[in-house]
Amino acid sequence: MYIQYTMDQLCLPMDLEEDIPENHLVRVVNAAVNRLDNAIFDAAYPGGGRDSYHPKMLTKVIIYAYTQRIYSSRQIAKAVRENIPFMWLAGRQRPDFRTLNRFRSQRMRKVLETVFTAVLQFLADEKYVSLEHYFVDGTKIEANANRYTFVWSKAVSKHKAKLQDKVQALFADIEAAEEQEEQENQGKDLAELSTGSQMDSEKLEQAVQKLEAQLAEKPKDKPLKKTVGKLRKDLLPRLQKYEQYQKLLGDRNSFSKTDPEATFMRMKEDHMRNGQLKPGYNLQIGTENQFILTYSLHQRPGDTRCLEPHLAKTKQFLGKLPKTVIADAGYGSEENYAYLEKSEIQAVVKYSTYHKEKSKAWKADVGKIENWTYDGSEDRWTCLAGHPLYFQRESKETTESGYEIKKRHYQSQSCGGCPLKENCTKGSGNREIAVSLERLRYQKQAKEILRSEEGYLLAVRRMTEPESVFGQLKNNRGFRRFLLRGMEKVTLEVGWLSLAHNLLKQAANDQKRKGAILQ
Repeated sequence: MYIQYTMDQLCLPMDLEEDIPENHLVRVVNAAVNRLDNAIFDAAYPGGGRDSYHPKMLTKVIIYAYTQRIYSSRQIAKAVRENIPFMWLAGRQRPDFRTLNRFRSQRMRKVLETVFTAVLQFLADEKYVSLEHYFVDGTKIEANANRYTFVWSKAVSKHKAKLQDKVQALFADIEAAEEQEEQENQGKDLAELSTGSQMDSEKLEQAVQKLEAQLAEKPKDKPLKKTVGKLRKDLLPRLQKYEQYQKLLGDRNSFSKTDPEATFMRMKEDHMRNGQLKPGYNLQIGTENQFILTYSLHQRPGDTRCLEPHLAKTKQFLGKLPKTVIADAGYGSEENYAYLEKSEIQAVVKYSTYHKEKSKAWKADVGKIENWTYDGSEDRWTCLAGHPLYFQRESKETTESGYEIKKRHYQSQSCGGCPLKENCTKGSGNREIAVSLERLRYQKQAKEILRSEEGYLLAVRRMTEPESVFGQLKNNRGFRRFLLRGMEKVTLEVGWLSLAHNLLKQAANDQKRKGAILQ
């Protein structure tokens, strides 16, 4: 249980109130946290033990520290002892760095998202955000991990395959060396265990135990002793290690040994300009009026596959999906368009070739099917030379997430002698194309929305929404690398950072409103 201070007890005495500098941000943080229901923090304090510092006081101190570019718990504890705004928020109490760190990374593990949602609701009530237009984008932030302790999926698979070959070769030598009938039967048992190109560590363990039992009967068999030793001390541990690596990798291509949940990604902040990969996380945020509405962390470097899980987190935060999602071309896949349509969300989302299609070179390219004509009733394409391409067959592709893309194949019957053939195709035969009609339909819808007045204004506004927030987080507040490790703790860091950003933005907007009224 924590000490139930009154609101006055959480502040300095009245005789010191005048000594507080005019700092509107401190008062915004204080007022926002004071509005929170005390019951929100009950999950962080199950009861028992000594009385704790009031969670509201600790929450205020940590949020204000993040607005001041102070992220280390030791530095926050130092500020509480020496900095007047921190003293005012702490009510002259002095929690040490261990208390602060334990509170922000452990106590608030199940509570922080509720606090974030409650503060966001305050912002909506005061008309700072409307929760209708949702601007989404992602950025990569470096993990607190060694840059050189990487494990690559392809390397693990390669080394595991070589190890399997060594194991199979050892068993083959054992079988070849066995002469007695009993030993031949034993060899058959081992052969059954080692059948197939792949052997997991469990089967290899069983095989090694059989060999050890055989060695106990013939302790002077040096070749067998050497084989058992190699399997037990070298090959089996290595196979177990590779299996553990593959389990950690999942469908990722890499991870760091010092933070196994971080993936190696190419960062934009590459000052050496050598394309170095660094361990990191992909942070996705949704914004409106440059307030953060939702945040989510992902282990994938690309943004495309992050949209659906991010919007699922958005529904968890807001209780509903946004009416309109505005995003850049990194999200413009057929799978994402289909998901947004199914969810009844208006998609103001560019696709990869949207801007290229406006260029003269694109419009003059006779090989681009976007410049051709499609007849839906006849199900045929007509190229710029006037030659029809007829339907031949249909194929299907399945993405990693299980989404099925249907492609229809069309082929021309008369490309011979065509004056445009050299610019249309590099092949020697007739031109063949594979088209996803659904993708073309989604792109046509996206193009119509983006070229409408409302869609154009939203697309332009997008360039000053998430990007500006990322600029504030990474450049102005210097948050370029996580302090904690692991997805859960890193997500907590982002939560604190997002809370601090929103209240900092509220304070800035209040000052603008005040200035406008005075004018």
